[in-house]
Amino acid sequence: MIPHHPLSSDEHYPASAGSLSESTEVNPALSNRPDKPEEACGVFGVYAPGEDVAKMTYFGLYALQHRGQESAGIATFDSNAQVHLHKGMGLVSQVFNETILEELPGHLAVGHTRYSTTGTSRVVNAQPAIVPTRLGPLALAHNGNLVNTAVLGQELIEQKCNLITTTDSEMIAWAIGLEVDKGKDWLDAAISAFQRCKGAYSLAIATPTGIMGARDPNGIRPLVIGTLEGNPTRYVLASETCGLDIIGAEYLRDVEPGELVWIGEEGLASFHWSQASERKLCIFEMIYFARPDSIMCNESLYSYRLQLGRQLAKESPADVDIVIGVPDSGIPAAIGFSQTSGIPYAEGLIKNRYVGRTFIQPTQHMRESGIKMKLNPLKDVLTGKKVLMVDDSIVRGTTSRKIVKALRDAGATEVHMRISSPPVTHPCFYGIDTDSQDQLIAATKSVAEIEAQIEVDSLAYLSWEGMLIATGEDPSRFCSACFTGDYPIQIPDPVKRSKLIMEKALSSTPAG
Repeated sequence: MIPHHPLSSDEHYPASAGSLSESTEVNPALSNRPDKPEEACGVFGVYAPGEDVAKMTYFGLYALQHRGQESAGIATFDSNAQVHLHKGMGLVSQVFNETILEELPGHLAVGHTRYSTTGTSRVVNAQPAIVPTRLGPLALAHNGNLVNTAVLGQELIEQKCNLITTTDSEMIAWAIGLEVDKGKDWLDAAISAFQRCKGAYSLAIATPTGIMGARDPNGIRPLVIGTLEGNPTRYVLASETCGLDIIGAEYLRDVEPGELVWIGEEGLASFHWSQASERKLCIFEMIYFARPDSIMCNESLYSYRLQLGRQLAKESPADVDIVIGVPDSGIPAAIGFSQTSGIPYAEGLIKNRYVGRTFIQPTQHMRESGIKMKLNPLKDVLTGKKVLMVDDSIVRGTTSRKIVKALRDAGATEVHMRISSPPVTHPCFYGIDTDSQDQLIAATKSVAEIEAQIEVDSLAYLSWEGMLIATGEDPSRFCSACFTGDYPIQIPDPVKRSKLIMEKALSSTPAG
């Protein structure tokens, strides 16, 4: 049973109940966008009375850092139903330290690491989002993107909600809070709120008496459940299984599309709130976003990416001396290509993994030759060699061209490129920050034209069929709209017009 504590209708916990602290520095290095689809967000939740839940959440977010590097936050609830919150701009390790974590007491917690897809990159938009209700404060961490924010936001304003951010995450939190204040318990309130939300959302939600985990009816973004080793009554929620591994939690199962789980003192309860659930997991989670040691579809993503490389070698062989991968995400596919083709694999590019972790801006000269800030070629490996380079995607083509030039400057006699996914031709509306369609190189240029623009000797992409064959599952269980334009959740026309070439053209054509 969901705990319910009736209070008078005019009694609220303040949104800032407990302690609230915010660091305000903004990392200028984050303004230099890479030539990749930008990450989704990472969410984490834990119900573990007697454990240091703040520290566990810190390490969970640390493992999920690849899902967002703009901001991080943790909210905990103590036995007095007070929420304690700290959030700030930067990496998890920059936002938190031992002293801060000691000031976040409690028996349950949620945390978030953010890349902004809705709302600007400011500390006020960092999560978890906190709203007051008659049952006490609610803290919500969200991965995904709603497509009906214009309508939902207006409805919430008309209902006198005090929206203080520009995020769809706060809108979801307020939608739940409104239902609580109508007299519903946490479970019924959340289910009612979800009926108003259109789009992609995987949520970790903390209340004074328990935590909730939920996914949209299509399960576009991942969310898993774990139990603490040796204590099956202590539960963990995380965007990926790597967030469980780091704290010694055992993977139990995924939260299903259209499912809401409640975790409290009575254990775990499951509720399927949507009658129209149909899994459409984002295929890019498997190709690129999620960590290679995370488990999806019953195998590690490292194994899946090896399969992509093997399939790519079958479809698009090349006469070269060595195969290299673009670190880090292109390496498993490059190894798979090497294994199937018999061409030796080598490390030709070394990645500086800390270049984005500085607050110091590079000089103009360094920016102009910026590829060496992030990737440095190994001349003794490349000199005199015909090189095949494997990467997971090309979005705008700007970085690919710089890498190709760097390989030639390092002595490669030929540079061929293979991509372990199909051409990205459509923007994402479900939690990945891609450019508008006219900025996606494959939407406006043929493979031959892209080959000429990035100045490679040959270029080939993995076929859509080959990508889905590698999953070993029914292709209809994945969202691959960025490759096909087949969006599983209807996109409102104003939102489509903001990103799609055809919609832009139609909207600018005079009627009649």
